[in-house]
Amino acid sequence: MEKKQLEPAGVFKYFAEICQVPRPSKKEEKMIAYLKAFGEKHHLETLVDEAGNVLMKKPATPGKENLQTVVLQSHIDMVCEKNSDVKHDFLTDPIETEIEGDWMKAKGTTLGADNGIGVATELAILTDDSIEHGPLECLFTVDEETGLTGAFALKEGFMSGDILLNLDSEDEGEIFIGCAGGIDTVAEFTYKEEEVPEGYFFFKVEVKGLKGGHSGGDIHLGRGNANKILNRFLAGLSTKHDLYLCEFSGGNLRNAIPREAYAICAVPDEAKHEVRAALNIFISDMENELSVVEPDLQMTLQSETLRRTAIDQYVAGQLLKALYAAPHGVYAMSQEIPGLVETSTNLASVKMKPNHTIRIETSQRSSILSARNDMANTVGTVFQLAGAQVTYGSGYPGWKPNPHSLILEVAEASYRRLFGVDAKVKAIHAGLECGLFLDKYPTLDMISFGPTLTGVHSPDERMNIPSVDRFWKHLLDILAHVPEKK
Repeated sequence: MEKKQLEPAGVFKYFAEICQVPRPSKKEEKMIAYLKAFGEKHHLETLVDEAGNVLMKKPATPGKENLQTVVLQSHIDMVCEKNSDVKHDFLTDPIETEIEGDWMKAKGTTLGADNGIGVATELAILTDDSIEHGPLECLFTVDEETGLTGAFALKEGFMSGDILLNLDSEDEGEIFIGCAGGIDTVAEFTYKEEEVPEGYFFFKVEVKGLKGGHSGGDIHLGRGNANKILNRFLAGLSTKHDLYLCEFSGGNLRNAIPREAYAICAVPDEAKHEVRAALNIFISDMENELSVVEPDLQMTLQSETLRRTAIDQYVAGQLLKALYAAPHGVYAMSQEIPGLVETSTNLASVKMKPNHTIRIETSQRSSILSARNDMANTVGTVFQLAGAQVTYGSGYPGWKPNPHSLILEVAEASYRRLFGVDAKVKAIHAGLECGLFLDKYPTLDMISFGPTLTGVHSPDERMNIPSVDRFWKHLLDILAHVPEKK
């Protein structure tokens, strides 16, 4: 980190510590150990449940004992994405941060401010006895990014708060009171190996340079999907040439818009120059279509060493057709909240797996349960028609807004008092853990807010430093004005 003092000092101190602790989703053991040691060092009552969720309790400051108990909540895992030319092992290497003007980012990887800055904020509050607050509980959940496992596994009675402040939103000055639910749809093709005849030109075609981003928060921006772009080119080639597909790989995480993809293919030697010419025309088309949202799009074609076998041509053809037909992006906008995406789908990843299997992972989101399921069935049906085996995840619920929330009133009044303007009250298309908390704790009064982050779930993730200070001041003022116990 840069030498200059960042404010609030406590928050950035703990964020720097967290950046040293590897914490990929489903592999948060080192972070759990860090939190347990933190609780012991600061003499805080610390509980860890079977899933790995950690809860720390801090008594009220004198005179504030009659306030309702507040749960501050963040998730400890992070999305682990890096640029292909960056050497970084998320299981062992620390996140290297750097500052550009008012922004903090990482060197070629995700920053992990989603949701490390929320975790750091909670730790700063737990160690600062000058802050006024009622009874506090700090909840740190595991595996939010790849399955909401921690929130799903949370048992009744683990926490005892009346109010929950989720610190996992990404636009300072906005207070979120609802979110979309989601579900995963996975398709698998089984193929046979087929020999490639002699006299074929092998090549690797690659898509990179896309912005990617969060499949909930950024889906409305119309960014390019590397899988769709690559498949569009290959599908076009397959109608004109005898194409053999040896390999297709694109995207990584179900909740990230895919930024990079590549395929290894073969066409007859005499078609080599036609393929290169076709790519030049295709690149021109893509640059024309995506010039505003994807100015750094790159597509390359390189000769590849000969392969003896490829995916059998029937299954390869079905795969290309299914990927072409599979929807991606916004499907419907909310009829109740202007500007809010209601339903969307993300064609997230295409991977070659053992046992001659090609696995396609997609995710669907909607603030309406029936619409979420309909979108999943739409995607699933496309792949079933192409002969794939389709499975659906268990899904997670949305969080229905509560217009009568008392803590929302407190948060709105606090923001107006501090900054002289009204905070924007919104629902979000991204998934939050709040819907699952309501299943176990139906009387919780909840809001979600946080500092400004951009490019989350991609190596372009950045955190606005001044917004962290405003978020901190807003949170402390809310804690000082929490309603009294009923």
